[in-house]
Amino acid sequence: MKVEFLDLKAQYEGIKDEVDSAIADVLRGGKFILGEEVLRLEEEIASYCGVKYAVGVASGTDALVLALRVCGIGEGSSVITTPFTFVATVEAIFRVGAKVIFCDINPQTLNIDVSKLHEKITGDTKAILPVHLYGHSVEMISLMEAARKHNLIVIEDAAQALGGECEGKKLGSFGKAGCLSFFPTKILGAYGDGGMVVTDDEKLQDMIRLLRAHGSKQKYNCETRGYNSRLDELQAAILRVKLKKVDTWITLRRNIAKLYREQLEDTGVIVPFEAKYAKHVYNYYCLRCRQRDKLKNYLASKQIQTAIYYPVPLHLQDGFKSLGFKRGDFPVAEKMAEEVLAIPIFPELSDTHVHCVADAIRSFYR
Repeated sequence: MKVEFLDLKAQYEGIKDEVDSAIADVLRGGKFILGEEVLRLEEEIASYCGVKYAVGVASGTDALVLALRVCGIGEGSSVITTPFTFVATVEAIFRVGAKVIFCDINPQTLNIDVSKLHEKITGDTKAILPVHLYGHSVEMISLMEAARKHNLIVIEDAAQALGGECEGKKLGSFGKAGCLSFFPTKILGAYGDGGMVVTDDEKLQDMIRLLRAHGSKQKYNCETRGYNSRLDELQAAILRVKLKKVDTWITLRRNIAKLYREQLEDTGVIVPFEAKYAKHVYNYYCLRCRQRDKLKNYLASKQIQTAIYYPVPLHLQDGFKSLGFKRGDFPVAEKMAEEVLAIPIFPELSDTHVHCVADAIRSFYR
């Protein structure tokens, strides 16, 4: 039985009429840049995340860059983050001219190890950029306490974690700003790129609105050097349709995760951990496996698609050689990069497919 890693076509078929109607409305209206759909989506995302403001931008990466810049983080300052994440997290820090400080990860959550933060703080440390990896929360209560103690800004990378929670509070709402991605594979995915910054800070959201449109409030009058980073009106219309379904989809993801947990308990793989403080939304369902690469190939031979998030931690990638790190500097992240394997999870995945994946994994380890 073929099991796709992600089936966006199946999701579209379930909401086709609503999506097609929303797109047609935008086309008939003739307003394609920063229109009513973007404005309404910003209001709806802000409400969903439990914050006062949300500002749509062109991508999750731009959300990080703009949030860092508006918080005054640039040359002469350093930012603590995880080496076990997608490149965009660190790329954004480089783009504003700040220094990257890596902190190793917790072996259970695979998120930044909050207990090690104090070792990384120096005189030029200005911010912490935690990543809620795969949809599981960083231990934000302790992280925020550390940030307050050292007067550090917190900007959350919640690209994979819309709808996730820590102690009942939505991720993205703890720090000075939260950054969301609407890349198609995300919990709330567009049909193209898109991102958003969520915040309770009025001045911060005002400045991001200015920067996303070339630094201009009025056309042909540039107040500051900005960006072309506007969320597309068509994508906003699609996302508004999807946002109404997102909690149902998260429940389905959590149900699939529960079934996987039950089916895989005797296979020898380590299933994703969910802390008591967290509500995991399972953007990805990543196992920790012995003989990971052989298992991946075996599953491929059974027509079961998988992925690796992430095969090489950032401190060992060629693009960041200038940081001067070597193998052994962040041993937990390095170990996880050799073990993690993402298996299929999406709301439309059937129980039959889950059983098929679990049976194949069980067969491999026999």
